[in-house]
Amino acid sequence: MFTDVDEKPKRTPHLGRKVQRVREIIGMKQMALADVTGMSQQNISKLEQSESMPEETLEKLAKGLGVTADFIKSFDEEKAVYNIQTNMTFNDQAGNVNYQLNQNTIHNPIEQVAELFEKLLRSEKEKVEILTNANQAIQDLVKQINEIRGS
Repeated sequence: MFTDVDEKPKRTPHLGRKVQRVREIIGMKQMALADVTGMSQQNISKLEQSESMPEETLEKLAKGLGVTADFIKSFDEEKAVYNIQTNMTFNDQAGNVNYQLNQNTIHNPIEQVAELFEKLLRSEKEKVEILTNANQAIQDLVKQINEIRGS
């Protein structure tokens, strides 16, 4: 009859709110999620206000967000914030090392465009050379034919 004072009533997770928080954390707008899931933005908004939703719908939303349905179900914002805060110092220190390492592997998009343009230019020069040689060969043949006719 009496319940333990420390015992908390079991709350059901608010799946819609979890979907919304995951969407916001990854920086996705409702409209973008609607586009990738084939739903309307209004439907996404309604789902984010819902405490529960069909498993199939949750799977579709999770796929659109690039996570699993289990990830959304078990998402705990307080734990996420705690993990971010406790790992911040380590990540700041490691970030400098990663930045230096990535400088060797990350290419500047302008450099990539320039490299592609140079390849295209080389290809076009090769085509011009082939056409020039073909044109010269045709002119030589025409000259030979005219010489044969003139003899």
